[in-house]
Amino acid sequence: MNDLKQNGDICRGRKPVIDLLAKSPSRCSKLIIADNVRPPFLDELLDLARSKNVTWQIAKPEALDKLSGGEKHQGVICRLTQSKIIELDDFIKTLEGLNNALIVVLDHIEDPQNLGAVIRSAEAGGASCVIYAKRRAAIPNDTVIKTSAGASLRLPLIPVANITRTIERLKAADFWIVGLDGKSESSIWAEKLPERCALVIGAEGEGLSRLVSENCDILKRIPIKQEGVSSLNASVAAAIGIFEWSRNFILS
Repeated sequence: MNDLKQNGDICRGRKPVIDLLAKSPSRCSKLIIADNVRPPFLDELLDLARSKNVTWQIAKPEALDKLSGGEKHQGVICRLTQSKIIELDDFIKTLEGLNNALIVVLDHIEDPQNLGAVIRSAEAGGASCVIYAKRRAAIPNDTVIKTSAGASLRLPLIPVANITRTIERLKAADFWIVGLDGKSESSIWAEKLPERCALVIGAEGEGLSRLVSENCDILKRIPIKQEGVSSLNASVAAAIGIFEWSRNFILS
């Protein structure tokens, strides 16, 4: 079982693994099933693995416990192939000529569950990609895969070294930079968001950093009716912003 210990990039849990095998089998280098998994779920896993030409292995539950670092795996884990690094400039070129495009930019989101929830909303709302910071921020991992319901394996995720410089690059590519800021006087409902929009979401608690805020073209707040509620969870705010853009350009 030594080969089970070599790769920390995994997808765990029944639904995420089934989704991965069904929709993105090329990302699964090996399916590992605990020997206490029984039909009909076992049959479903093996049928999918065979139909998608995915290698599979039966292992002791303790081996899966070690591979998952003690996190719940429900008796099934996929080891993932290495994801291809996407360069920002290369991806921007794929959006040239598009009148409507949404990019979600995360200003140092630190909670992997928030990151996963944002990615899930971004995919559902028609965003082209999610940009996140390489340092001092959550990065895609098995928790993100599980929380995003597998969206983090399908939607382009672009790591960048500097969010402020990334904003400058997006401006040069004709994107309007819209930051969500609870202190802004302008409501997100007041007018349509730009067609080519980079929606910037601030960190949990701190919100947008000063330099990022200063470099946004527009700052918008999400109105909150109840006194005493100062702000929304970062992933909730992101979802509202994403679908506000989407209802005008994708879903309408």
